[in-house]
Amino acid sequence: MVKKKRVEGVSAVAEPLAVEETVGAGDLRAVLEEVKGFDGVIGYILRNSTSAAIDLKDPSKIIDFAILSSCALDAGEDVAEVFSLGKVKDVVVEGGNVKVLSLVVGDNRISVFMEKNADSDRVLKKLLSG
Repeated sequence: MVKKKRVEGVSAVAEPLAVEETVGAGDLRAVLEEVKGFDGVIGYILRNSTSAAIDLKDPSKIIDFAILSSCALDAGEDVAEVFSLGKVKDVVVEGGNVKVLSLVVGDNRISVFMEKNADSDRVLKKLLSG
């Protein structure tokens, strides 16, 4: 059962993609470092079952972004399950000033935080293609 909460000014989009996940786990850090240089990218969180890597321009917001990262993909998966949408490839949550792109590549959960006007499609394509 999904708990109902009122959230204002936030939208979640679950989009299926026809792009194969070709980036190896060892390459993800290098790709994320490149993505971090894209216009409007604030930082990222990369985590798997044994470790996490966090790189944010504003370290004082680590806890806020970690909570957002944890909830974004889970919420997208819950919505997809409730409405029988199939497997979620990625989730974009957009707020007033910031948006987050969350996805799973192999055993790794990735969240990339961006300014609202940043190109999340470009970031997603880079993460999936390497």
